[in-house]
Amino acid sequence: MTDSRATALDAADPLAAYREQFIRTDEVVAYLDGNSLGRPTKASAARLSDFVANSWGARLIRGWDESWYEMPLTVGDRIGEVALGAASGQVFIGDSTTVILYKLIRAALDARPERSEIVVDTDNFPTDRFILQGIAAERGKKLTWISPDSDAGVTADHVAAVAGPDTALVVLSHVAYRSGYLADAPRITQIAHDAGALVLWDLCHSVGSVPVELDEWGVDLAAGCTYKYLNGGPGSPAFGYVRAEHQATFRQPIQGWMGTAEPFVMGPEYEPHDGIRRFLSGTPPVIGMLAIQDMLELIADAGMNAIRDKSERLTAFVLELIDEKLVPRGVAVSSPRDPARRGSHVTIDHPSFAEVNARLWAQGIIPDFRRPHGLRLGLSPLTTSFEEVRLGVDAISAELP
Repeated sequence: MTDSRATALDAADPLAAYREQFIRTDEVVAYLDGNSLGRPTKASAARLSDFVANSWGARLIRGWDESWYEMPLTVGDRIGEVALGAASGQVFIGDSTTVILYKLIRAALDARPERSEIVVDTDNFPTDRFILQGIAAERGKKLTWISPDSDAGVTADHVAAVAGPDTALVVLSHVAYRSGYLADAPRITQIAHDAGALVLWDLCHSVGSVPVELDEWGVDLAAGCTYKYLNGGPGSPAFGYVRAEHQATFRQPIQGWMGTAEPFVMGPEYEPHDGIRRFLSGTPPVIGMLAIQDMLELIADAGMNAIRDKSERLTAFVLELIDEKLVPRGVAVSSPRDPARRGSHVTIDHPSFAEVNARLWAQGIIPDFRRPHGLRLGLSPLTTSFEEVRLGVDAISAELP
C-alpha cells in the first residue's frame, strides 16, 4: 500500500517540478540528509562558473565597488524577506554560525549588565552550549539549564518556570537539532520579554523549511546557517538578525574593519557603522554567498506556506512507513508526533543504527547518523520525493538485524 501511495503522492505534489532544479547523480538513490547539507541547484553551478570567469576574472578588484561590498546586506535583506519575516536592514551575512552566535550573545549580555543569568537547554546544539559556557565564565554569568524530554523540546512552560528578574538572555533553537521539535517561538519570546529578558533564536534547522516571522514575533536576535535548507553549499556563511530597535545600542565584540563607519579610511579608532553593518567584522565571503541567492529565489517562487505543507506531508509519510516497517522491529520514534510541533526531520533510534548507516551509505541511501544510536531523516521539501522516503525506509528495514 505504501509503495503505491508514494507514487501517488509524488504525482499529486504541487512542488514536484522543483526537484528538476537541483543537481542529482545516479550514485545517490535516496538523499535523506537535507537538514545537514542541501543539494546544489543547477543555477548555482552556472552562477559559480560565471563568477569565476567574469566577476572575479574580468572585474577583479573593481567588483568590490560594483556589488561585493554590499552583498552581506543585500543578500541578508533577501533572506529576511523570503524566509525570516524581517524587514530590510536587520539581517547580515558574515561569519560561521558559531562566530555570529558569539557576537550576538555578547552584545545582548552587555545590553543587560545588571542581569546575571542566561537560559539555555541541555539538548541544544553543542556549539550553542559551548559558546554559552565560555561566555558565562568570561563574563561572570550563570547558566540556567532547561532539561526537556529527549524526544521533544523546550516548551513555553519550561521558560516561564525559569525566566525572572535576573534573566538577561534566553537562547534556544527554533527546531531542535536532534528531535526536530518545533518550539513555540512567539509565545516563548513574549514570556521572556515579560520577564525583561532578551531572546536569541537559533534558526539553523528551521530557516527555509518552516515559516519564520521574526518581526511579528518581536524577536530580538537570531542566527542561522545557510547550507541546510538554504542550499548555500558546505561552509556557506551564516546570517544574523538584530531587531532594528537594538542596533544603535548593541555593540558587537569582534570589532573588524568592515563594521566601521568608514572602512576604507583605515582610521586609528574603531567607530561602528550605523545600522546592521556594525555587526560585520572582516572581509565578507563573497563566493560563499553566491549559491544562497539561487535557493532563495526558488523559495520565494514556491512560497514558504507551500514548502511547510510539503514538509508536513513528507514527515507524516515517513512516520507512517516507520510505524509500519520499523517500529515492529524495535525502532523507536524520537520526534514529535504532532505536525504542528515538528520541523522537517524525524529521528529514529535503534542500537544497530551505527552499523546500519554505514551499509546504507554504501548503497546510496543517505540519512544522518547521530550518536549514540539515532538516524535523522532530513526531508527537504523542494528536493525530496515521497519515493525517496519510501526507498530509504525500505533500505533501513532490510538492513536491520
